Parts: sequence; structure tokens; C-alpha cells
Amino acid sequence: MSKVPAWLGQVGAELTRMGERLDQRRAEAEEEDRPVPRAAPESVPPPPAYAPSVAAKPDPVAAIPWGMRVAGEAAWRLLVLAGLLWVLMRVIGAVQLVVMAFAAGLLITALLQPTVAWLKRLGMPRGLATALTAVAGFVLMGLVGWFVVWQVMENIDDLSNRVTDGINELKRWLLDSPFHVTEGQINDIAKTLSDAVGSNTEKITSAGLQGLTVIVELLTGIVLAMFSTLFLLYDGRKIWHWTLKLVPAQAREGVAGAGPRAWRTLTAYVRGTVLVALIDALFIGLGLYFLSVPLAVPLAVFIFLGAFIPLVGALVSGALAVVVALVTQDVFTALMVLCVVLGVQQIEGHVLQPFILGRAVRVHPLAVVLSVAIGSLVAGIGGAVVAVPLVAVTNTVVGYLRAYSAEQALPDSPAREPDPSSSPAPASSSAPSPEEAPEAPAVAPSARPATAEAGDGRE
Repeated sequence: MSKVPAWLGQVGAELTRMGERLDQRRAEAEEEDRPVPRAAPESVPPPPAYAPSVAAKPDPVAAIPWGMRVAGEAAWRLLVLAGLLWVLMRVIGAVQLVVMAFAAGLLITALLQPTVAWLKRLGMPRGLATALTAVAGFVLMGLVGWFVVWQVMENIDDLSNRVTDGINELKRWLLDSPFHVTEGQINDIAKTLSDAVGSNTEKITSAGLQGLTVIVELLTGIVLAMFSTLFLLYDGRKIWHWTLKLVPAQAREGVAGAGPRAWRTLTAYVRGTVLVALIDALFIGLGLYFLSVPLAVPLAVFIFLGAFIPLVGALVSGALAVVVALVTQDVFTALMVLCVVLGVQQIEGHVLQPFILGRAVRVHPLAVVLSVAIGSLVAGIGGAVVAVPLVAVTNTVVGYLRAYSAEQALPDSPAREPDPSSSPAPASSSAPSPEEAPEAPAVAPSARPATAEAGDGRE
């Protein structure tokens, strides 16, 4: 019996040791599951004094030269503008008829609007003044067109006979000239021209069939221009006031000041061009009449219409008058007509245009030539007519906005009144409009010296 307690004591001791080992293993397992903390990085010793120093790499933006960065910033902005212009040209090309009709209505409105304003000052209602002015203007333009067609139809037979006589006389002159031209060569040239006309008969016929489509489009454009003119004459103030509401509020004040100046520039250009064209047509027509050139009146009207295309129109209309004088009269008469045309155009370029058009619509001749060329390429004759007034108006608007921005940037710029166009206003408000082109109400008096320097249609 004495051995039993000893055995039990050994079993108890053995169980105690097993429990301790289990606790130790459990503690080791928990220790393995815990994340091992990262050891602190060892400090790198500095390089020795004799080792070469390595410079840090610069920022890539700083590595690009300043001029190249400026060129890149300007390039992508120019690309965006070019894309915008390309899209705009495509849109205008798709609705070219509507755009040209509205542009014609705008030019006619600039010509007729002073008459409406004068009738209103006499006490006539706006609707009646607009109707009388529009009807009188369109009737006058229709009578001029009818007169030209009538004169051409009345003198076409005489002109054809004189052209035939002139060609025969030119043939005789070539035979007797020192160029040693033979009659066979002249006949060969005539036969070549006849064959060319005969081979292109189908194209000429198709062009004649397309002429019906052109006439329909022309009549549609005339109707659209008439409606545009009527509404611009009657509701010019409301249209301008509504257009201002489409402009962001931050830029509305500058646009409100630039709009009336642009309208005054357009009005001065149209009225000045009409007056200069009348003087050209009158004096050149008188010269053709006294030199006994046939179709003097239709040629004078053609010269009047050609004056609306600067440089190119005067050149083409003058050349046509010289050619008609050459084939219907003689070389001396053609030279005299050339002298008359050149003399009148010189007086126009150096006296009439600077005096009548003035400083408000002064455009550099290079800008005139380039704008006429671009306008004719984009929209034909209509684009050539609209190009120069568009450039003149753009010049005025840019000049005013540049002066306005410079004045706004001044630290001591006076506070301006709130823009009245930011809230709805009745049609009788003082908002600037193309109808009367008043001064912008939001522009303070201190702004006028700055805008006057821009050459923007001063009173």
C-alpha cells in the first residue's frame, strides 16, 4: 500500500510537465501568428570624400526649354481654334443660302435703317415707317434690275453686230500686223474654238438645266433677305436685347459696348460704299456716253454693283467697259475708256474713300485682298461682298474689347453700374441695339478715352 501514493505522485508530476509543454507550444504558436515588426533600416553611411557626387534628375517639365513650352501651349490652343473654325465653315456651308440671305438682309438694313429712324423722328409709327422704307427700297432695287435687263435686251442686236464688226476688224489688223499671222492660222483658231464649244455642248446643256435650280435658290434667298430686312428694321432693338442674354454674364458688359460700335461701323461702311459706287458709276457712265460706247447705262450699273467687291469688282467692271469699247469702237476709244476708268478709280481710292468712309472702317489693303480672296473661295461672289465689312466690324470689336480689358485691368478702375441686360427689360429700355446704336449704358464715362483710341465708330 505504501507504493500507491508514490505512483500517484509520479503521474501527477508527469501531467504537470505535459501541461507546461502544451502551454509553451501554444505560446510559440501565438508568437508565430503575430506579424513580425520590421526592423528599422540601417543608416547608410555617407560616401567617402573622394567619391564623385551624382546630381538629382530634374523635373521633366523643367527640362523642356521655356520657348518650346510656350510654343506647345500656343499650338494646342491654335489647333482647337482651327478645329472650331473648320466645324463652323462646314455648318455655314451646309446652310449657305440662309447665311448669305441673312447677311444680305443685314447689309440692306444698315442702308435703310437711317430712313426708318428719320421717319420715326417725324412722328410716323414704327410699323408704317418700316413698311414704307422696306417697300420703297425693294421697289427701287427691282426697278434698277429691270432697267439693266431692259437696256441689255434693247441693245443686244446692235451689240452683236458691233462685236462681229470688231472681230472682223481685229482679224484684218492681225493680218496686217508685224506678227506675221496668216489667215489660215486665224481660221484654225476659230475652228478650234467652235470644236471646243461643240464638244462641250452636253456640259453647257446640263449647266442650263442647273440654271433652273440656281434661279429657284436665288428667289428663295431674295425672299429670306426681304423677311430678314423687315424684322431687323422693325425689331432690331428686341433682337439685340435677346442676343445679349445669350452672352455669359461676365462678358455681357463688354459685348454690350462693342455691339453698337460694330453696328455703326457696318452702317458707315454700307452707306459710304453706296455713295462711292454711285460716284464711280455716274462719272464712268458719263465717260462711256460721251465716247459713244454702247450699253453705257448697263455698264454703269455693273460698275455700281462691282464697287461692292473692293479692288476685284472695280478691276473686272472697268476691264469689261474697256473690252466693250474695243470690240464696238476702236483702239483709241478703248484707251480713252481705260483712262477714264483709271482716273475715276484713283480719285476714289485717294480722295473719296478716306473722306467718306473715314477712320471707322479703315482696313489695310492686304487685309482687303486676303479677305476678298477667302470670301470668294468659301461662298463665291456673296462671300467676296460680305468679307470686307466682316473684317471691318471684327477690327472694331477687337479694338474695343482690347481697350475695355486694359481699362478693367487698371487697379484704380472705377466701379461700374450693374448691367441692365442681365434682367428682363421692355423693348423701350435703353439697351443698345442695331436699330439706333446708342452708347452702351454699362460703360462709365471714364471708359470713353480708351475706346476712342481703338477707332471704334465714335460719334
